[in-house]
Amino acid sequence: MSMNNIVNLLSKRTRDRISTDYRRAYALAPRFLTSAGVPGDGRESHIDRLTVVRQARLHALQESVRWGETHSFFLAPGVISWVVPVVDKYVLLGGVLGGEVLFESARNDHEDAVAHMVRHGASAQTARDYLDGLPVWPLSRTAEAAEMLFRLIYQVSGFSPLLLNEQRERNQQQRQIAEEIHRRKQEKDRDVPADGEQVLLSLIRAGDKKGARKILNQMLGRVFLKSANLTVIRALMIEMMGYLVRRAVEDSPFLEPIMDRNHKWMAKIIEAENFETLAAVLRMALDDFMNNIYEMGYAASNPHVAAAMKYLDTHYREQVTLDDIARAAGLSTYRIAHLVKEQTGKSLIRHVHFLRVQEAKRLLEETDRDCADIALDVGFCDQSYFTRQFRKYAGATPSRYRRMSRSRNVMPPAGAVLLSGS
Repeated sequence: MSMNNIVNLLSKRTRDRISTDYRRAYALAPRFLTSAGVPGDGRESHIDRLTVVRQARLHALQESVRWGETHSFFLAPGVISWVVPVVDKYVLLGGVLGGEVLFESARNDHEDAVAHMVRHGASAQTARDYLDGLPVWPLSRTAEAAEMLFRLIYQVSGFSPLLLNEQRERNQQQRQIAEEIHRRKQEKDRDVPADGEQVLLSLIRAGDKKGARKILNQMLGRVFLKSANLTVIRALMIEMMGYLVRRAVEDSPFLEPIMDRNHKWMAKIIEAENFETLAAVLRMALDDFMNNIYEMGYAASNPHVAAAMKYLDTHYREQVTLDDIARAAGLSTYRIAHLVKEQTGKSLIRHVHFLRVQEAKRLLEETDRDCADIALDVGFCDQSYFTRQFRKYAGATPSRYRRMSRSRNVMPPAGAVLLSGS
């Protein structure tokens, strides 16, 4: 496989913008790595050339792709670094190092780190000079900087991180299945609730893709705990998909084409060779089912409504205006507002708020970012307004929702940031 060099793939203007914005926020200079984990500009210090440092960076880049997110790692005792994977669709272009810092607890004790570097080829003086030049940070600040660097890279570069998104979804699915299995074992309750499909269908109808995925994963965990026989699990999942399709077609004759697509997914479910592959196929089948309910239902009844909803799904984080939506739908502002309300039962602003709250819920569950930052990220300019809307749709304030969601997690997330290195 050829080595990609991100320095050659990103324009100088883009690299300068990333470096300037990141340095302004954290007083650290990011470094652009090739897909082999070495500095793309060819400039390496003696520390950079240490084999242990090169191996740690390459391993961190590989792990970041595996988990679909930034990855933090130790370069030496008390010295932490982090890397952001840079991909465009499904191609790894390289990575960006966010910097190297000392933990607060290691502020006055460099001897272990010096001994580690000397053991791997550095002189004692070189190691001490390097350590003396590092800033001292609390651990929470490294996570914040890594998250900011990730968002900055993809906002400025315009790259599409499809590979990372899929990896995160796969890892989240495995985590949720494992959590459900663990919880059921603790409760000694192996029965699969009879209303699982109904709950799943209600979330699909509400357009809650994340909630629907979570219920699917819980159902998979319960089924697996009841019987690890792959043939039995396949049969139960085929039965579930059949139920969803039948109920959807009963609700609307416009959705009949879903039946043909479901047959194709049935074949993939039957062909799945192991439980992990089966789970991934079911996740994709569920996403396809929900997308088709959305697209076929609206498009068949009114293509202008479909165009408006598609625009909202892409631009809900922005300060969307009624004029923007009307232009995307090809109608007047009054007409599109009336049609959306008539076809969906909700106003355009309610759709925007719903989409923003769904993304905010994901960020509250999966990151440590503060509520004000999340509010801005999903499109709310006023935090108090964000809190009111969040409580309206989620039934709790953002901070309370985060506490409740984390108290339910009895196992550490499979995709959590890992600390690695020698």
